Amino acid sequence: MVNLGFSIGDLDFKNPVLTASGTFGYGPEFDDFLDVSRLGGIFVKGTTLEPREGNLYPRMAETPSGMLNAVGLQNKGIDYFEKNIYPRISGYDTNVIVNINGSYIGDYVALAERINALDKIPAIELNISCPNVKMGGMAFGTNPGSAREVTKAVRAVYGKKLIVKLSPNVTNIVDFARIVEEEGADSISLINTLLGMSVDVRKMKPALSTITGGLSGPAIKPVALRMVWQVAKEVKIPVIGMGGIMTTSDALEFILAGATAVQVGTASFIDPQASIKILEGIEKYLIEKGFSDIKDIVGYINRNS
Repeated sequence: MVNLGFSIGDLDFKNPVLTASGTFGYGPEFDDFLDVSRLGGIFVKGTTLEPREGNLYPRMAETPSGMLNAVGLQNKGIDYFEKNIYPRISGYDTNVIVNINGSYIGDYVALAERINALDKIPAIELNISCPNVKMGGMAFGTNPGSAREVTKAVRAVYGKKLIVKLSPNVTNIVDFARIVEEEGADSISLINTLLGMSVDVRKMKPALSTITGGLSGPAIKPVALRMVWQVAKEVKIPVIGMGGIMTTSDALEFILAGATAVQVGTASFIDPQASIKILEGIEKYLIEKGFSDIKDIVGYINRNS
């Protein structure tokens, strides 16, 4: 009855509900809770060239209406991913997208080349916005020249769909969106976590070993929504919105503001079925409102306000 599909170039997605990297593991972790293949796509745990142990504990802390994390991209590296993870997830009947991270541009390039050879991975999410690693990550995403350089370098070696994940920890998010679009990004995802901190007054010390970390959850939604709205008006490529999406209503706000699709993140920690519930809610909303295609409401507020 309702068309929920969208596309990034010639890459088709069955619906606009995706999972945010770092909150959904590699997918199999959720097999007991939902049919992963029902989702429009899954963005798997951040992957690096070499194994990373991540930051020291404590590296997560609850905050009012959100959470701080400083996991530090813990993962077993691309070799392990290719040998042990890829065979397990390549059978999903949905788009499996790998989030890649690096300390240097050469790391990103090498990772993109490796993943380019994996037939069942149709896209990568270039993470230039992680706020809880000591090298790389946010350094690329908060410097216009670096953002341009890393996007251009990856685009030169990667032949599939390139999604660039932007940092909110900048003065003007639109500038960065335009830069990565100019350098060949097929889509933009935003926002990554906001830089924040918490202090344990009982212990009289920072709640995180790294002092600062990435803030996610409902607390950041108004900021994320504003940035998605700004960017969607200024670029021609699809925008994937995220940041505090906990309910169907939250997801619809992003879509009405201009997001072609959304990523569900922190909500999956609270309810492993959150993404499916949001998907079902979007379909119900469209039927109730009399829309036959999800595209009819993307950016609706910009055309009807």
